This record gives sequence, C-alpha cells and structure tokens, in this order.
Amino acid sequence: MKVRPILNLLGIGLVYFSFFQLLPIAISFIYEENNFTDYSGAFFITLITGIAFWVATYKEKQETIRIKEGFILTVAFWVLFTVFASLPFLLSSTHDFSIVDAYFETTSALTTTGSTILVGLESYSKSLLFYRALLQWLGGMGIIVLAVAIFPLLGVGGMQLYKNEGSGVMGDNKLRPKIAETAKSLWFIYLILTLSCCFCYFFSGMNLFDAVTHSFTTVAIGGFSNYDESFAYFDSNAIYLVSIIFMFLSGANFSLHFLAYTKLNPKYYFQDSEFKFYGTVILSAFLLITVAMIFYGSANNFDLIVTTAFQTVSFATTTGYVNSDYYLWPSFIPFMLLMLGAIGACAGSTGGGIKMIRVLVLYKQGGRELKKLTHPQSVVPVKIGGKILQPEIAESVWGFFSVYMLAYVFLTTFMLLYGSDFITAFSAVGASINNLGPGLGDVSQNYSSLNDISKITLSFSMILGRLEIYTLLVLLTPFFWKS
Repeated sequence: MKVRPILNLLGIGLVYFSFFQLLPIAISFIYEENNFTDYSGAFFITLITGIAFWVATYKEKQETIRIKEGFILTVAFWVLFTVFASLPFLLSSTHDFSIVDAYFETTSALTTTGSTILVGLESYSKSLLFYRALLQWLGGMGIIVLAVAIFPLLGVGGMQLYKNEGSGVMGDNKLRPKIAETAKSLWFIYLILTLSCCFCYFFSGMNLFDAVTHSFTTVAIGGFSNYDESFAYFDSNAIYLVSIIFMFLSGANFSLHFLAYTKLNPKYYFQDSEFKFYGTVILSAFLLITVAMIFYGSANNFDLIVTTAFQTVSFATTTGYVNSDYYLWPSFIPFMLLMLGAIGACAGSTGGGIKMIRVLVLYKQGGRELKKLTHPQSVVPVKIGGKILQPEIAESVWGFFSVYMLAYVFLTTFMLLYGSDFITAFSAVGASINNLGPGLGDVSQNYSSLNDISKITLSFSMILGRLEIYTLLVLLTPFFWKS
C-alpha cells in the first residue's frame, strides 16, 4: 500500500480547500458581523495541516497510484474534508455547535444531502449561511468530477454503464481523455449554470445574497436554504419556476451539457436513453401527484400545478427544497416523493439516489424476465439505446441494488435500536443514503431532535450514498487489505 502519494495528494487538496474558507470573511465584513476569526482560524489550521502533509511526503518524482490507493484516496478526501470543513462551525464566536452537530451539518453540505440540524436559520450570521451554501457548491462539483472522471477508472459508478450506450452520444470519448481537462470542462459548465441560475433568481425577486446562495445549492442539488421554510418563504411562482428549470438541468448528466454546449445542438439530450427516461419518470410522477391532489380536494389552479411540479422535481433530483408541507399531503404522496428520491437523478450529475440509468437497466431486465416466463427457450437481450447490454453490466446493477437494499435495511434497523420510530428511521436513512435531505416523522422539518448516535449513523449514510456504496464498503472488507 502506497501511503506517501495518498497523503501527498490529501495535503495538496487541503491547501486548495483552505483558501475557500477565507471567502466568508468578505461576507462578514459586508454585513459587519465581526466574526472573521472563525474563518481565518479554520483557514490557518487547514492550510498548515495540508502543507505538513505535502512537505512530509514530498518526492521529486511521485509514485503512481493504483486502483486500491484510488479507493482509499477517494474515501479519505470525503472523510478528511468534512472534518476540516467543520472547523468554522466549531470555532464560531456567535453560535455554539457540538462536534457531532458540526460534523453532521458539514457532511450534509459537502455530500449535497441538505439535511440540517439548524433551527431559526434567519438568526444565523450571513457569513455562516454563505459558508454552508459554498460547501454544497464545492461538494456538487466534486461529485461530478468523481462520477465522470474518477469512478469509471475505479470501476464503480453509474457512468460505467455508458460504455454500452448505443446512441453514439456517450462513449469512451464522451469528454476529453485526460482527467485534468475533463475537470476543467465540467467546472466551466457548472459555473455557467450557477451564474445563469443566480441571474434568474435575482430578476425573479430574490435579493442578491439569497440569489447567490440559492444558486449554489440549486445547481449542486443540495437543498440548503437560508430560511426554515425553505422556498415557501419566497411564495413566488416565478422563483419556483426558475428553480424547477435549474434543478432539472442539474439533475441531467453533465457530459450531455458539455456536448450540447460545444456542438451547439440540443439533439444529444434526446438521443440519450437515460435523459429520456429521466424526463418520462418526472413527468409521469408530476401528473400522478397532481391528479391525486385534485382528487383529495385541492383547488385545481395554476398554484397547485407549480407547487406539485416544484416538489416533484425537487425530490426526483434529490435537491430537497420544499415549498409546502409535503409531509401533510394526503395518502401515498409523501412516500412516493421519497421513492422518487431513491431513484435519483442521472449518472454524471450532482444528484444522489440509485441513478436513473441503473433503474432503467433494472426495468429492462425485469421486462426480459417476464418475457422468458412465457417463452423459456427464447433469447431476449436487454437493450439500452438500441444496443445489447452485456450480461456483466446487468449483473453489476443487480449487485449494486442488492448491496444498496442491505445497507438501507441495516442502517434503518440501527436507527430503530437507538430510539427512532419506524417512519422517522426509514425516511431519515432514505433521505441520507440518497442524499435527498427532507424526510418524514421527526425529520420532516429538520434533524435537530435526533440523538448523537443517530446523527453519526446518518452522516455515515450520506457519505456511503455519495460514494455510490461500493467505494466505501469495499474498504471494510478483509480481502481489500490483502496484498
């Protein structure tokens, strides 16, 4: 095991990250909050630690990292960065955070989950609200780079399935061959979406601060807001519509955005099997929920259409914004919203969940098995985008789904052991492992009522879901550590 290059890269990453911890200082001065020491202290601790890692492991010619070290480095980045990102919360001179609460909030931010333990958000400093939104934005970009550039090299993640995408849109050359160039391309698309979202929010009625922070958390599909009421605070259909558009775009594969932008042709979206499935699922869910709401007595008007569309897209993309008391909606609707979050957004996006491409493969595979029941001797291939899916790909999807369900059951049981009722435990684990945020029961509004063990369990669930299950769980197996 090559420890030196792992620590060296972690050190470099911490040095870069430390400078982002200085940005809230500008907000602190603008709003005369005088708490810049919270962030400058965090900056120096993170910077010095990063430099120490880098100096202690520096070699003129760095060693090559193998796949095994790649897994360790990926997990270490997320675990270590959440620790150092929590420093401004722990050093806060205006608010008192426990270690567990600071770590939970930071993990929720960087994994773009959106669960929060903060109550009375309007009373918190602008710099702190900006910082948690910034963490979600940075986490969202990190997720895209992992999904598109890193995970395929490790052999995990939804983007692996695109090797068999027959539409010609996605393939081994979907972006540029080098990770650094790929990351730059993705950053550019991510930045353009963020600036566009901020511009639209501002001209739809948000003040500048809200427009900036909410554009961060919208494009990152994070769901953090500056208000306890989330988007219900704005009570504006114009703002809701802007949010719907950018949540939907951010839930799509960023490789598609890159192709459509560089070729100046939107046809790539309509040639992609996952994107078409993504749109179909969201549209079908929206129509079903709207009809159900009308059936159960809601007024049939434009406000209802916008509200249900907003909530459907928010949950389906795992953003987690709310503009109404969704947990009080009648009948099956709250659970259906949670199931939409479990399906998740597209591979290569900032969204969480199982991912649309995997669900599409499961759907196709299920149809194949039904056909074979009627015609046992027939050969019925599974096709995605007009091309036959290799059996090992279908097997890997079923394997992922099995591990996902086992992890879900185990974590829910663990939550039940430590005092949560079933609805709270089931929805909290689902909201965490799918990086969704809002749940049901005691966590329908925030997570402040949970005990520390439950918060630590859910923090683990967030990272587990963010790293697409396998990347983290493989480190817990004995055979991984055998030479």
